Amino acid sequence: MRISDLLAIDDLRLRLLTGDPEREFGTVHITDLPEPGRYLGGGELVLTGLMWWHEPADSARFVAALAESGVAALGAGQAWLGHVPGDLVAACARAGLPLLEVPVEVSFRTLAETVVPRLAGDVRDALGRHRRLVAAMAEGADLRELFALTAAELGVTGAVVSASGEVIVGTVDDPVGLAKAYLTAPRLPVLAGAHTLFAVGRGHRAAGWALACDGDLMGRADLGYELAACVGLERGRVEEGRRVERRLTEQLVVAALAEAGGAELNARLRTCGVDTAEPYAIVDVTASRPGATRGPDPATLGGRIVEELLGREIVAAAGADGAVAVVPLRESTTAELAERLRAGAGVLAALPGTRLCVGLSGALSGAAAVKGGVEEAGHARRLAEARGGGVVTSDEIYTHALLLATVPGDVRRSFAARLLSPLLDYDRRHQSELVRTLGVFLDCAGSWNACAEQLHVHVNTVRYRVRRIEELTGRNLATMADRVDFFLALRDTAPPR
Repeated sequence: MRISDLLAIDDLRLRLLTGDPEREFGTVHITDLPEPGRYLGGGELVLTGLMWWHEPADSARFVAALAESGVAALGAGQAWLGHVPGDLVAACARAGLPLLEVPVEVSFRTLAETVVPRLAGDVRDALGRHRRLVAAMAEGADLRELFALTAAELGVTGAVVSASGEVIVGTVDDPVGLAKAYLTAPRLPVLAGAHTLFAVGRGHRAAGWALACDGDLMGRADLGYELAACVGLERGRVEEGRRVERRLTEQLVVAALAEAGGAELNARLRTCGVDTAEPYAIVDVTASRPGATRGPDPATLGGRIVEELLGREIVAAAGADGAVAVVPLRESTTAELAERLRAGAGVLAALPGTRLCVGLSGALSGAAAVKGGVEEAGHARRLAEARGGGVVTSDEIYTHALLLATVPGDVRRSFAARLLSPLLDYDRRHQSELVRTLGVFLDCAGSWNACAEQLHVHVNTVRYRVRRIEELTGRNLATMADRVDFFLALRDTAPPR
């Protein structure tokens, strides 16, 4: 039922103080608790007599609890205070929560008795659709069939899109654009171009689905909510089965790291859907949320995200350090798999406050290779974390970058500062280019002529600068050990060239 329908009932004499009159609610809840959030499920018209109000700060706390619970609107009675406080009106306006003034002569009981029968008709229609939905599920209908059935009954068209921009069911022209709008919307539903976006379920958006309904449904949000609930019901059913698959993957990884026997590992690999002779790769992933105190841990969220990035074709078992997935390479290479992960991660980068770090092993075969693949992917993921996020493959970890990634950042910075500070200080005082010359000299493998050519100076100038570098640092650039030290220090500080 819409608030505007409620306002149109003359006998109630309600007045809208702030908010959208087209907002819809599905039930009525009466409370005077100062923080009623735990008793609310979302979508209610909350009626309060304001007995909790003692000072202006109380309004902000009360409204915050309602907004967090997804309440549709608030009705405030005048009987206790004789008026509706201005600070309550302001708090509701800031939260985007419609606020109704209920006159003294209208009791909450009368209001509820007037509204509930009108809601009952909507409830009966919803129950009928729900029965037909359950019957279709019992007959084995998949998500595509259920979506078509429910959308037809509701008169809604559109699609379901993953957070990485994959169309799961339905049809839309720009799924990536809709995914980014879903990820960045301050609150849902939201109008995004020619579509209205609703969240499917209550999970973290990075691993979530968005229902993109064609047209502007902000005034008929009940249709979107109902269709999203139907999609969420089917997703929940599939999720139950995936829990068993995650457990099997976890058992395989644990057995491999414990160096179990070959027969056991082969059997466990087959239970994960990978034949012992076919190639596969290991993915290790985390998704951290710096500063977050609620919600999934980095391993669990990372696992759910990588499952979505790979089209729910695999499962990822969350451990203490990260989530691990075994990915068959039946029709792809590790390079193609890495590109697929990077493409999805690029879309998810639109979501603020979440850092996805993915490590990918090389192509493996046989159960005996699982342990090495898990360790390899773990090293790659830690390198991704050291870089601030992204996808790192095994090809990248067998370089100096891996060595730098395994050394604490403060140690690396101290080493680089101690080795290069004499050169940096000299360049600042004399407006010279010793640090730049050093970098080019090392990139040219110690070739005087090649370095001079790149710097556009005479070769004798290069010789002079190199001697000055050696005098200031006490190092010898003719030795490999000192060249390596300078190389690592420069890569860690990344001075301009």
